[in-house]
Amino acid sequence: MSQQAESRQTDQAVLNRIWSQIVLEELVRLGVQHVCIAPGSRSTPLTLEADSHSGLTLHTHFDERGLGFLALGMAKASLSPVAIIVTSGTAVANLLPAIAEAKLTGEKLVVLTADRPPELIDCGANQAIDQIGIYSQHVNGVLNLPTPSESVPITWLLCSVDKIMYQQRKSEGPIHINCPFPEPLYSDADKSIYNDYLLSVNAWQTSRTPYTRHIRRHSSGINDTIALQSYKGLIIIGSVDVADAEKAKELADAMGWPVLCDPQSGVSSEWQYYDLWLRTESGKTMLEPCNLVLQFGSRIVSKTLNSFIKQQCMQFEAEYYLICNEEKQLNPDHLAQTHIHSKIGAWINDHLMLRSQLTSKHQSWAEELKKHALQVKKCALENDAFTELNLALLIPEIVGRNDLFIGNSLIVRLLDMVTALRGNRTYTNRGASGIDGLVATAAGVQRINKEALVVLLGDTSLLYDLNSLSLFTHTKTPCVILVTNNDGGAIFDLLPVPQDKKAVLYQMPHGFEFKYAAKQFGLIYLKPDTMDELVGVAVEHLDSGRGALLIEMRTLAGEASNDIKKLVKDVHASC
Repeated sequence: MSQQAESRQTDQAVLNRIWSQIVLEELVRLGVQHVCIAPGSRSTPLTLEADSHSGLTLHTHFDERGLGFLALGMAKASLSPVAIIVTSGTAVANLLPAIAEAKLTGEKLVVLTADRPPELIDCGANQAIDQIGIYSQHVNGVLNLPTPSESVPITWLLCSVDKIMYQQRKSEGPIHINCPFPEPLYSDADKSIYNDYLLSVNAWQTSRTPYTRHIRRHSSGINDTIALQSYKGLIIIGSVDVADAEKAKELADAMGWPVLCDPQSGVSSEWQYYDLWLRTESGKTMLEPCNLVLQFGSRIVSKTLNSFIKQQCMQFEAEYYLICNEEKQLNPDHLAQTHIHSKIGAWINDHLMLRSQLTSKHQSWAEELKKHALQVKKCALENDAFTELNLALLIPEIVGRNDLFIGNSLIVRLLDMVTALRGNRTYTNRGASGIDGLVATAAGVQRINKEALVVLLGDTSLLYDLNSLSLFTHTKTPCVILVTNNDGGAIFDLLPVPQDKKAVLYQMPHGFEFKYAAKQFGLIYLKPDTMDELVGVAVEHLDSGRGALLIEMRTLAGEASNDIKKLVKDVHASC
């Protein structure tokens, strides 16, 4: 034993810190810039090392469930891996909802969970649960670290981190690194007492590159272009980046094909409001000649459109192509599908380079359908009442060119029906489509983009994530959080639930308003009485740079579903 080793007699707290330092430094070299941290003692080695690392920006939240969604929003906006650090026990379990969403939508979360050492598991020790495999199939990779020890080479630790991060690069989505730390967790000793243990990585410490590197080489020999000019095609734009959405519209324009834009794309077209006109016989009949469905991105909100795609493929044998970079299966109706794994912009550019060959005898084949879109708009604009349906119509006026985060349940369906966005960066949680964590996810999006943001939520969604309003307390960037309060789950008015149990078991009316919640978290608050007041204050606030404004729109229970039913009836009558 060296004199240095003999003098230290293993300072476990320092060794815990060294392992944490090594892991975090390698994560930074592999693209992690932000880390989200909840309070806890067992996670002290990771927390203190993250705090001392100049390459990491720290974000904190007292609620691990909200913390997970904050990281999700940041990963969603940055398109980069975001780390999460939590202590052991139920703190680990509280991250599962955000992890489940990230698995479905591909955000790169690097989940670092502190743990009790193995000897404290299943023996009655406090705050010790079995964390091995806790996230099951909801993560794309797991690294269960051993207790930090000199018997484990530090080079093994680096190689293991590199391996799981490469796994994330290939499959995207979340990964889990479980870190058991024995006590003591605190020490005043200097890390230099372990210099001999770190000798093997001296070259790595003085460099700026990862310890091991993995390079993916993409084949360019596969010809996945399609002879588009021979089809009566339909282009559908799903959940994609707004730049890809604009590129898809460019392709549709070159082909003279109709293009249907999901609200998650942030754009619209002259064939807008398809969720309504596709419910009419004349609308469906006009679109039936389509023999090629070309879909960019996945997770279409409209059930009406999904049903149409299914009908075209199964009944009329239309060819169905999905172009997106995700490698997972994205075919909920199990249709005969060609899934081209490609970056959308690159694939479209390859076809636009053949622009001279894109001239088609089927150009403008669905031009008549534009009249249906105009007729739907006319029906929807018949009044200016203070309703959720009219709010959805006016969202483009409120949002302007700013960012938009759309919640789930009724609000996203209203936007899908009647909102025509104008090229906005648009964000959703439409993987698991839960109502949990929406406020925190939106906060994460804004922390990355640092741009004005409009957040649309229902009242039950806001109640579910109320404490994440604290994430907007100190924001200086304008944000309008617009909650439609119809006293419970209005979405169940549109679903075939038992009528005699609808209120008590499904809608669960609460009678709450959010004035004092806004006051508690230091947010500006408005409960407008007219649509003009709502729009005017929201637009003014987005231009003001005064932080977060919570607008509560109080509407009657059942009103939105009645308005939708009336609009559908009017559209049927006019189309």
